[in-house]
Amino acid sequence: MLFNVTQIQNILPHRYPFLLVDRITELEAGKSIVGYKNITIAEPVFQGHFPDHPIFPGVMIIEGMAQAGGVLAFESMSDEEKASNTEKVVYFMSIDKAKFRAPVTPGDQLVYKLDVIKNKGAIWNLDGKAYVDDKLVAQAELKAMIVDK
Repeated sequence: MLFNVTQIQNILPHRYPFLLVDRITELEAGKSIVGYKNITIAEPVFQGHFPDHPIFPGVMIIEGMAQAGGVLAFESMSDEEKASNTEKVVYFMSIDKAKFRAPVTPGDQLVYKLDVIKNKGAIWNLDGKAYVDDKLVAQAELKAMIVDK
Protein backbone atom coordinates (compact mmCIF):
# COMPACT_ATOMS: atom_id res chain seq x y z
CA MET A 1 0.00 0.00 0.00
CA LEU A 2 1.29 3.44 -0.93
CA PHE A 3 -1.65 5.62 0.15
CA ASN A 4 -4.65 4.77 2.31
CA VAL A 5 -7.90 6.72 2.17
CA THR A 6 -6.77 9.27 4.77
CA GLN A 7 -3.60 10.00 2.82
CA ILE A 8 -5.62 10.24 -0.42
CA GLN A 9 -7.79 12.89 1.25
CA ASN A 10 -4.60 14.89 1.85
CA ILE A 11 -4.04 14.86 -1.94
CA LEU A 12 -7.56 15.17 -3.38
CA PRO A 13 -10.33 17.58 -2.32
CA HIS A 14 -13.06 14.89 -2.67
CA ARG A 15 -14.90 13.62 0.40
CA TYR A 16 -17.56 11.03 1.22
CA PRO A 17 -19.78 10.18 -0.56
CA PHE A 18 -17.87 11.31 -3.64
CA LEU A 19 -14.36 10.11 -2.84
CA LEU A 20 -14.17 7.05 -5.10
CA VAL A 21 -10.65 5.76 -4.37
CA ASP A 22 -9.98 3.77 -1.20
CA ARG A 23 -6.32 2.94 -1.69
CA ILE A 24 -3.37 3.44 -4.04
CA THR A 25 -1.23 0.32 -4.36
CA GLU A 26 1.23 1.29 -7.12
CA LEU A 27 2.47 4.60 -8.45
CA GLU A 28 5.28 5.45 -10.83
CA ALA A 29 5.47 9.25 -10.99
CA GLY A 30 4.73 10.58 -14.46
CA LYS A 31 3.91 7.10 -15.78
CA SER A 32 1.21 5.01 -14.08
CA ILE A 33 -0.96 4.34 -11.05
CA VAL A 34 -3.02 1.47 -9.63
CA GLY A 35 -5.68 1.96 -7.00
CA TYR A 36 -8.99 0.52 -5.93
CA LYS A 37 -12.42 1.10 -4.48
CA ASN A 38 -14.35 -1.50 -2.54
CA ILE A 39 -17.97 -1.43 -3.69
CA THR A 40 -20.43 -2.09 -0.85
CA ILE A 41 -24.22 -2.16 -0.63
CA ALA A 42 -23.87 0.85 1.72
CA GLU A 43 -22.95 3.14 -1.21
CA PRO A 44 -25.57 5.94 -1.25
CA VAL A 45 -25.99 5.56 -5.04
CA PHE A 46 -27.61 2.14 -4.59
CA GLN A 47 -30.67 3.74 -2.97
CA GLY A 48 -31.72 4.77 -6.46
CA HIS A 49 -29.51 2.80 -8.90
CA PHE A 50 -31.28 0.36 -8.61
CA PRO A 51 -32.80 -0.68 -5.27
CA ASP A 52 -33.80 -4.17 -6.42
CA HIS A 53 -30.83 -4.65 -8.81
CA PRO A 54 -27.82 -2.62 -7.56
CA ILE A 55 -25.40 -1.60 -10.33
CA PHE A 56 -22.55 0.85 -9.73
CA PRO A 57 -23.00 3.63 -12.33
CA GLY A 58 -20.53 3.79 -15.19
CA VAL A 59 -20.08 7.53 -14.74
CA MET A 60 -18.89 6.88 -11.19
CA ILE A 61 -16.39 4.31 -12.45
CA ILE A 62 -15.02 6.95 -14.84
CA GLU A 63 -14.92 9.49 -12.00
CA GLY A 64 -13.02 7.01 -9.82
CA MET A 65 -10.48 6.52 -12.61
CA ALA A 66 -10.16 10.30 -12.90
CA GLN A 67 -9.60 10.64 -9.15
CA ALA A 68 -6.83 8.04 -9.30
CA GLY A 69 -5.39 10.02 -12.22
CA GLY A 70 -5.54 13.15 -10.05
CA VAL A 71 -3.45 11.41 -7.40
CA LEU A 72 -0.95 10.45 -10.13
CA ALA A 73 -0.79 14.05 -11.41
CA PHE A 74 -0.34 15.57 -7.96
CA GLU A 75 2.21 12.98 -6.86
CA SER A 76 4.17 13.53 -10.09
CA MET A 77 4.74 17.19 -9.18
CA SER A 78 8.06 18.43 -7.87
CA ASP A 79 8.33 18.83 -4.09
CA GLU A 80 8.09 22.59 -4.56
CA GLU A 81 4.86 22.24 -6.59
CA LYS A 82 3.42 19.74 -4.07
CA ALA A 83 3.76 22.34 -1.31
CA SER A 84 1.04 24.39 -3.02
CA ASN A 85 -1.25 21.53 -4.13
CA THR A 86 -3.91 22.53 -1.58
CA GLU A 87 -4.42 25.58 -3.80
CA LYS A 88 -4.87 23.42 -6.93
CA VAL A 89 -7.58 21.16 -8.32
CA VAL A 90 -7.82 18.80 -11.29
CA TYR A 91 -10.50 19.54 -13.90
CA PHE A 92 -11.74 17.13 -16.55
CA MET A 93 -11.20 18.40 -20.07
CA SER A 94 -12.49 15.39 -21.99
CA ILE A 95 -13.51 11.76 -21.78
CA ASP A 96 -12.99 9.79 -24.99
CA LYS A 97 -13.48 6.20 -26.09
CA ALA A 98 -15.44 5.30 -22.95
CA LYS A 99 -16.70 1.73 -22.92
CA PHE A 100 -18.52 -0.23 -20.24
CA ARG A 101 -17.98 -3.96 -20.57
CA ALA A 102 -19.57 -5.55 -17.49
CA PRO A 103 -21.67 -4.45 -14.51
CA VAL A 104 -20.07 -3.65 -11.17
CA THR A 105 -22.09 -4.74 -8.14
CA PRO A 106 -21.86 -4.68 -4.33
CA GLY A 107 -19.05 -6.91 -3.09
CA ASP A 108 -16.78 -6.14 -6.04
CA GLN A 109 -13.36 -4.57 -5.71
CA LEU A 110 -12.99 -2.08 -8.55
CA VAL A 111 -9.32 -1.79 -9.56
CA TYR A 112 -8.26 1.33 -11.47
CA LYS A 113 -5.18 1.14 -13.71
CA LEU A 114 -4.08 4.30 -15.48
CA ASP A 115 -1.13 4.94 -17.77
CA VAL A 116 0.08 8.31 -18.97
CA ILE A 117 -0.41 8.77 -22.70
CA LYS A 118 1.01 12.28 -22.64
CA ASN A 119 1.81 14.98 -20.10
CA LYS A 120 2.60 18.52 -21.11
CA GLY A 121 2.79 20.97 -18.24
CA ALA A 122 -0.51 21.00 -16.36
CA ILE A 123 -2.33 18.86 -18.96
CA TRP A 124 -2.53 15.09 -18.56
CA ASN A 125 -3.80 12.52 -21.09
CA LEU A 126 -4.44 9.16 -19.44
CA ASP A 127 -5.45 5.71 -20.60
CA GLY A 128 -7.76 4.41 -17.87
CA LYS A 129 -9.00 0.90 -17.32
CA ALA A 130 -11.13 -0.54 -14.51
CA TYR A 131 -11.16 -4.21 -13.54
CA VAL A 132 -13.05 -6.56 -11.24
CA ASP A 133 -11.31 -9.89 -10.60
CA ASP A 134 -8.89 -9.16 -13.50
CA LYS A 135 -11.85 -8.72 -15.88
CA LEU A 136 -11.98 -5.43 -17.78
CA VAL A 137 -15.25 -3.70 -16.82
CA ALA A 138 -14.67 -0.16 -18.15
CA GLN A 139 -12.15 1.92 -20.04
CA ALA A 140 -11.68 5.48 -21.28
CA GLU A 141 -9.11 8.02 -22.36
CA LEU A 142 -9.16 10.95 -19.95
CA LYS A 143 -7.76 14.42 -20.36
CA ALA A 144 -7.42 16.67 -17.34
CA MET A 145 -5.73 19.86 -16.30
CA ILE A 146 -4.35 21.01 -12.96
CA VAL A 147 -5.58 24.52 -12.24
CA ASP A 148 -5.59 27.03 -9.38
CA LYS A 149 -8.71 26.95 -7.20
